[in-house]
Amino acid sequence: MFKTLREDIRTVFARDPAARSWLEVMFCYPGLHALWYHRFAHSLWRHRLRFFARLVSHFSRFLTGIEIHPGARIGRRFFIDHGTGVVIGETAEIGDDVLLYQGVVLGGTSLKRGKRHPTVGSNVVMGCGAVALGAITIGDGARIGSGSVVVKPVPAGVTVVGIPGRTVEDKHMPIMDLEHGDLPDPVAEAIRLVLREQDRLEERLRRLESTAGGAEPEED
Repeated sequence: MFKTLREDIRTVFARDPAARSWLEVMFCYPGLHALWYHRFAHSLWRHRLRFFARLVSHFSRFLTGIEIHPGARIGRRFFIDHGTGVVIGETAEIGDDVLLYQGVVLGGTSLKRGKRHPTVGSNVVMGCGAVALGAITIGDGARIGSGSVVVKPVPAGVTVVGIPGRTVEDKHMPIMDLEHGDLPDPVAEAIRLVLREQDRLEERLRRLESTAGGAEPEED
């Protein structure tokens, strides 16, 4: 148990440059506290002490602002940065070395019992306010940009942004950093391509008119 706690604390130092001391990490990081509460609640859940598991989870939500259902499965070296507003549903599964920023939601889209929340692979990063809905799979090493809404499976190693989420980059390699300011904008890129094509067509039309000897129509 102590080995796991030390690993959790080392994970905070590895993921957050603002962390300065062990005491600061142990007492001032709600994401770490939420993870520890969840481990206890999940143990109760597996032993079918469902009411007490939900009670611990509710108490954790009150203290940390992070809601993790005790039925969710979370791997090693998991880190929630800041954490306020993070929601992780009952059947969500999270791999190792996953980083979530504040406001991330792993939610369900069905009222039926059974698997209804996302499965997140290892080395995944989800930016501020990112939402993944339904029993979808987010592949290893994927990056989900801030404010994105993902409703379809995400291949491993890609970057997804937008509403709904669209793949904008494919690296096929594990990535743990997420430079929010450097993420591409697929909408802006589409507009740029349309404008470039329009300029090309206008230039072609001018050449055709010049060859035919016709006068250009006056602009309104």
